[in-house]
Amino acid sequence: MNIERSTGPWFAAIVTIDKAALDAAEHALNMLDPLGIETDLLRKGGDEQATVSAYFDHVPDATELCEQIVNAIEIFGMAADMEFSVSIAEVEDADWLAEWKRHWQPTVIGNFVISPPWFEVEDNERHIIRIDPSMAFGTGTHDTTQLCLAALEDEVKEGDSLLDVGTGTGILAIAAAMLGASPVVGNDIDADSVTIARENIAANGIAELVELNDGSVTDDTPNFDVVCANLTLDVIEPLLSLLVAKASRTLILSGILAEQETSIRESLTNLGHGDPTITYSGEWIAVKVSLATA
Repeated sequence: MNIERSTGPWFAAIVTIDKAALDAAEHALNMLDPLGIETDLLRKGGDEQATVSAYFDHVPDATELCEQIVNAIEIFGMAADMEFSVSIAEVEDADWLAEWKRHWQPTVIGNFVISPPWFEVEDNERHIIRIDPSMAFGTGTHDTTQLCLAALEDEVKEGDSLLDVGTGTGILAIAAAMLGASPVVGNDIDADSVTIARENIAANGIAELVELNDGSVTDDTPNFDVVCANLTLDVIEPLLSLLVAKASRTLILSGILAEQETSIRESLTNLGHGDPTITYSGEWIAVKVSLATA
């Protein structure tokens, strides 16, 4: 890896990495609590390279960022020896903020519009979900979030109970509540994510419809009609038997790479659910397990 450093009042941490590892780089940058992140797929010097930039009002720790990238590469199942570079650069004034905001546009996903809070969206036919893209994972642009939203739209019925394990920004819990699910509960082991999700839920005017809790699913968690978990496979697999047990009708899983499909199929087969429905988007999949109902 190659680290360059400069100083100034505003800073960008710029990661250059293989396009296949962009999600890992974004995950690593998010761990440093940036003010915003943007991705440039038009990186010069090779079709397989791209850059991800995160913006800060202080000098970010390049060594810590490199460690986070190495960890994220492992979590996302990439080659441990993958090459990447990190640079810390000064950004003039705060012009980056205006540029970054222009980068984020409303995203239409089925009957949802995912919009940053600074846009005025007029759409009487779709549910409008407002998510601040500088926050935790789950802004509507990622393939796994879109796969989960599509699955929820297909599965959630008026009055269904729903549990969102690893709620992040709360986007899936918000979507479920807008589809008529009740009760809706979101859990996350990261207290900061719970705070962010609570802010997003309030911003969407549905604070009374969604309950948020610190922590993960446990033996004491009640059953729900629908359980969704948009995590990573290394987090899902240790919880899988519990997730299956807590879903009365449907279990939706994502955050799983297409190359990991065999692994999740085998794990489900071992639990007696070897025929899930798989949907694909880019290099990611969502897994829907239909369970017996009483």
